[in-house]
Amino acid sequence: MQGTVDGFTYGLVTPVAAFLMAALGAALGLRCTTRSLRTKRGGRAGWLALGSLSIGSGVWTMHFVAMTGFTVRETPISYDKPLTFAGLAVAVVMIGIGIFIVGYRGATRMALITGGTITGLGIASMHYLGMAGMRVDARFAYDTPLVVLSVVIAGCAATGALWAAVTLRGTLASLGASVLMAVAVTGMHYTGMAALNVHLHLPPTLPSDLADVLPGDRPAEMIGPMLVGPGCFLLLAALVLLFDPGAVTGEPTRRDPRAGRLPGPVPASRGRKRARDAGAENPPGRSGEDTRSTGRKDAWSTGGENARSTGRQDAGSLRRR
Repeated sequence: MQGTVDGFTYGLVTPVAAFLMAALGAALGLRCTTRSLRTKRGGRAGWLALGSLSIGSGVWTMHFVAMTGFTVRETPISYDKPLTFAGLAVAVVMIGIGIFIVGYRGATRMALITGGTITGLGIASMHYLGMAGMRVDARFAYDTPLVVLSVVIAGCAATGALWAAVTLRGTLASLGASVLMAVAVTGMHYTGMAALNVHLHLPPTLPSDLADVLPGDRPAEMIGPMLVGPGCFLLLAALVLLFDPGAVTGEPTRRDPRAGRLPGPVPASRGRKRARDAGAENPPGRSGEDTRSTGRKDAWSTGGENARSTGRQDAGSLRRR
């Protein structure tokens, strides 16, 4: 028997809240990725790891918030904790692989395509693993074309978000990249949910207190503990970025040839060396006053020499006379 599925039990509250959580995680994670490109290789891994945790936590939290609005009218729903938390691990690891590729290879076409594809697959894997963690007395079936479409949406939008994060500059560009990543996550989620068909194992006449015999935890019992970990990750990333203004402004500080960065300011020591070299090759010309003074000295010298020569000639003429 076909179950009656409702993905918007609380109206637009859960979709909007889920989108905001995804946007927050994406904003923090993409800023960490951008910051890593202007950091020496020794510290780059830390920024990329923090970005992976931020995006993964935001994606996973978005999924769970959205699932609180999902119900099957004929049967209650519970969740298996190990599979649910396994979705968080998969999201963090696969998204981490994607942004590490972009972080170390820069904004090249191959790096963006590879990193964006892996990031999108990580988002989709988290979603369907979370769906496998649902405990309901029914069988789930999926419409294959819609499943493929959900994965494509995640991969394309994640690639675009990574490109914007490592290429564009400014607050608006960062906001746009975060929104694009949030669109990738929520769009993939609701497209995947549209592909879901629920086939009940039980007749619809059974009482609703059947939830007492189903294994797993109820959404109301899990929401608090489940949000603690991702919330801490997001708070940590926000605090780190708060005390690093360069990560917020996105201004480059040094050249990164892999990422196509513009050159930063010339160090003072190099500037002084260039000035000395320029001075040695092109000595400064004399000022107008110095030129006039030299000219007067030359004139006096020439005049005095001429006067002495004339005086000697006159003295020689008088002696001959």
